[in-house]
Amino acid sequence: MAYTTNTYGNPDADIFLIQTADDHDMEMIEKEISYIREYTGNREFCLITVKVDDWNKDLSPWPAPAVFGDEDFGEGAPVTLDFLLKNVLLPDDRETGGRRRVYLGGYSLAGLFALWAGCQTDSFTGIAAASPSIWFPGFAEYLSNNALRTNAVYLSLGDREEKTRHPLMSQVGNVIRSSYDYLKGSGVDCVLEWNKGNHFKNPDMRTAKAFAWLINRDKE
Repeated sequence: MAYTTNTYGNPDADIFLIQTADDHDMEMIEKEISYIREYTGNREFCLITVKVDDWNKDLSPWPAPAVFGDEDFGEGAPVTLDFLLKNVLLPDDRETGGRRRVYLGGYSLAGLFALWAGCQTDSFTGIAAASPSIWFPGFAEYLSNNALRTNAVYLSLGDREEKTRHPLMSQVGNVIRSSYDYLKGSGVDCVLEWNKGNHFKNPDMRTAKAFAWLINRDKE
């Protein structure tokens, strides 16, 4: 697996954002950063993007059949998380109570990866899951049986994402509602925001809103 990292903002900021991304995300990253600054009142932060080489494999926690086309989902999430912990986070960030607030997030499958990673380690102060692929086979059950090791989670979904004929993806609305209820009932500070449109509308803005909620929550 190959990863490419890019750093934006102030590397000495107390707020540290990590986003797994693909080529499409990278095309919109400057716009996303502008939205984050707008939504947080120009709060200082450092954003590190980690561009993965194989989206379906590098961010999937376990194998699953392809949803569209013939590209199956792999099980590369543990390797990707290991890369983040060893090569992106500073030593202090890996300890609870470190100087910086570290938020992991992303869009679509990257949002699912962030939720899964939040069950593996307490290194992340919060999780920003924008329109996450929470329909992923077996993930709802996994989440209900594995406690999140962070106390803040942002969830969002487009209001047309569940309006599809695909039998698996049409359940995304039910799954995200039940997951939100479960997280709230478990004592996690969690919000579920509904955006206008389908899965492909304004991913840069939706991801920015996810990170901004965590940053503004920290400010409060």
